[in-house]
Amino acid sequence: MEKKDYYEVLGVSKTASNDEIKSAFRKLAKKYHPDVSKEENAAEKFKEAQEAYSVLSDDAKRRQYDQFGHAAFSNGAGGAGGFSGFGGFDFGGGDYEDIFENIFSGFGFGGRSSRGGNRAQRGSDTLVRMNLTFEEAVFGAKKDLEVTVMDTCEECHGKGGFGEETCDKCHGSGTITSEQRTILGSFLTKTTCPKCSGRGKTMKDTCTKCSGSGRVRKKKTIEVEVPRGIDSGMRRRISGKGEAGINGGANGDLYIEFTVLAHEYFAREEDDIYLEVPLTLTESLLGCKKEIPTLYGNVKLTVEALTESGKTERIRGKGVNSDVSRRKGDMYIVYKTILPKKLTKEQKEWIENLANTDLRTKEIEDFEKFVQKNEK
Repeated sequence: MEKKDYYEVLGVSKTASNDEIKSAFRKLAKKYHPDVSKEENAAEKFKEAQEAYSVLSDDAKRRQYDQFGHAAFSNGAGGAGGFSGFGGFDFGGGDYEDIFENIFSGFGFGGRSSRGGNRAQRGSDTLVRMNLTFEEAVFGAKKDLEVTVMDTCEECHGKGGFGEETCDKCHGSGTITSEQRTILGSFLTKTTCPKCSGRGKTMKDTCTKCSGSGRVRKKKTIEVEVPRGIDSGMRRRISGKGEAGINGGANGDLYIEFTVLAHEYFAREEDDIYLEVPLTLTESLLGCKKEIPTLYGNVKLTVEALTESGKTERIRGKGVNSDVSRRKGDMYIVYKTILPKKLTKEQKEWIENLANTDLRTKEIEDFEKFVQKNEK
């Protein structure tokens, strides 16, 4: 059967770079490798892609192929052995090792993440939540936070035991290599060493404090500096305060997510503060001087006569002075006229006398006209 063009097999152009060729083969190998693919004829397609890659990834072979085509590698011509089966390929090093580590790491076949257990691994990040009062969020604070994380075992210094030795099963590699034979040939598979769990080392004596893991769960108290202007849902990262690394790896980071508790009177929208100020009916009608609380102490405002309920007044610079947004917000006063639930006799007389005066507005007259028109 006539062989397919190698460039066509990998799906690349004849001017493709080495990186493009390697990337194309990685995708095909991940799709068709017999260990992971369920597709029909996957083994044949994998063999075809492997053959193409073996030639095009080698500069000398690629030049021969570009000049003579498949004839360059026919028996006796180029020494490639006709690519019979899988036996002519080395799975143990170079680009093949990197590619297969990338493929198998997601399927549990012993890629870097599983067989590289003797390498330093960074600890996991940790997320905790912290409640803040309204004032703590506005003005900032220093707070002690208690967290429970996996920490390096002090007894064995993270080694998991005492009397370190090279694993006699994997001879320090952390992996076990096995050969699988099929009708198409044979290929090698590397899996994590079950004795040392990929570390390449074993211990004469297991640490009783951490049971050999090298880490123990530990409570820690961390001082957290809360910046001014923090708000609900915001997070802060504290470097190196997460879980301990493995095999000497760096600690993960600690992330703190804040929840700000509501205030009895103040409401916040980003860096602006809102305050609802109640007015009596007479204060709304006649106006008054009113003492208003702010984040920075009380101020006196003049409430104009005939102030409608819902009117808003802005006080510049009395909002949150935020370290987060680097700005200072404003404060908004929202007036609300509060009617009494019960009137005294004197109050009723006063309102009746008031009703006899001409307090009708154009809006009221227009509405009454609409009511009359609607009745007809």
